[in-house]
Amino acid sequence: MTRFLPALAAAAAVVLAACTSDVDTPETPPRCDPETDAALSAWADAGFSGSVAIAAAGEPVCAAGYGVADQATGRPNTADTVFAVGSVTKAFTAAAIFDLADQGRLSVDDRVGDLLPELRGPVRDATLRQLMTHTSGLNGSAGADHEPLSRDDALAAIDAMAPAFPPGTDYLYTNAGYTLLALVVEEVAGSYREHAASRILSDLPSAGFWDGDPAASGDRAVGRLDDGGTGEAGDFPGPHWALDGNGGIAMSVSDLAAWTHALFTGAVVTAESAAAIATPEVDLADGAAETPGWVAYDATAYGVPFLAAAGGGGDVGHDAVVIWIPEGERVLAIASNGPGVSAEELLAAVGPALAAGDPIPAPDVPGGAVDPDAAAAIVGDYRLDTGGAYRVTADDGLRIAALGADAVLALFPPRDPGAVRAHERLVAELLAGDTDAGRDELAALEDEFGPVGDAEPGGTVLAEGELRTYVTLDTGEGPLLAWYALNDEGGVDGVEVGADPPSLTLAPSGDDYRPADPAGTPPDVTVSFGADSVTVTGPDGATTARRD
Repeated sequence: MTRFLPALAAAAAVVLAACTSDVDTPETPPRCDPETDAALSAWADAGFSGSVAIAAAGEPVCAAGYGVADQATGRPNTADTVFAVGSVTKAFTAAAIFDLADQGRLSVDDRVGDLLPELRGPVRDATLRQLMTHTSGLNGSAGADHEPLSRDDALAAIDAMAPAFPPGTDYLYTNAGYTLLALVVEEVAGSYREHAASRILSDLPSAGFWDGDPAASGDRAVGRLDDGGTGEAGDFPGPHWALDGNGGIAMSVSDLAAWTHALFTGAVVTAESAAAIATPEVDLADGAAETPGWVAYDATAYGVPFLAAAGGGGDVGHDAVVIWIPEGERVLAIASNGPGVSAEELLAAVGPALAAGDPIPAPDVPGGAVDPDAAAAIVGDYRLDTGGAYRVTADDGLRIAALGADAVLALFPPRDPGAVRAHERLVAELLAGDTDAGRDELAALEDEFGPVGDAEPGGTVLAEGELRTYVTLDTGEGPLLAWYALNDEGGVDGVEVGADPPSLTLAPSGDDYRPADPAGTPPDVTVSFGADSVTVTGPDGATTARRD
């Protein structure tokens, strides 16, 4: 994930407007001012777990942690807690390419096939600049995040990808392009990871890789996933080429803020290269443009230009965002390690008020706690006449899960039905083996689970900024629930096989229940319970299921 919502930008501009270079800098960054600290603490009470760092003119203004880094021990998050930064890694990989260009060892306009002679497919004609700005035509990823993937296997997988378009003729966000850039660094510098550590991440005490060496240093946040499980702990033995270049780096938010300032002020690459990284290259509409490793926003929408990078949505369970505002050399970095309120959701929620100069709003939490006796009375399975079902549990708060396309449609009404239908068509084509990506996916499924038969549609939800279409796969190991997130060209952006059904945490709202989403972005539904029934009411009406 690298896209940054406009509301986040407005929030950052206002938050950082108060930061000046006149602040005295102690040996450790100060906590945020009391008013901001109190407001962020309220968000922590509502579900935000993570760290925040603000800096101006290269000096830390405030840094603080909220919530817990490890639920099992109660260890708190601090300004020094280490998080996986996900796709923010792409900003570091782009910097590595520019660093090699500064040394005269390559040019950003070199064809990748000239640097990696093993390439024989269409991508060989793409330039490094096109790879950095997602205009190479590559579609998808070289492998699943924590799939053991060697250099040669990654190179072969990327070389075999059918292009979505000829290089330089269109735009499509892809992880594979940044994997290929890291392979270029490996070829030219001898080691991608050593070059990153010695040239790009130097002087950052915590910075390194989440998995493998050189490892990020310091106390790590334990990620919490949507299904309640814990994320990948950083002990994956590798080889790591599925994430190297596009999502493998980790550090504290304090170091992320410091590095961002160093990058854009010419301390990581030359001033000329820093200016090139900040220069908009591909128009993304609405005042946004792709740059190498970043998204640039012009001053038209927010009054001041800035650059942003974001990463998350993987199997570590972390989310990270960073903003650079050239005016005043201001930086805001946030990371989170829980699904309650992610780093991006936090900024999206407080952005409108900050843009208006108002105090940070309190989280939108439905009133009151769930009565244990009431919860016990309504726990159970409820079936729709159309075949789907709801499962209500109370193990970790009151939750309702949807099983089947009809139940998912009622509990998660789509904001854009046309986009949902298009996504479901792409997933159907994928699992029918009608595309190269689909044939690769079916082969991978059969290798792990045996023969794969039909894929029964299971509905689509919007989660972590992406559409996820659920299907029940008929495999040699029996039926398995899975979800797929695809890009507009049918490339696989995310997948989980053996997934839990989509679910919502409920909180009381009068006599009924509403989704408990402090960031204010839940499905617009109300859930009501009768003696032996559950009714879900949304924009298109009410749907009732009865207890099995």
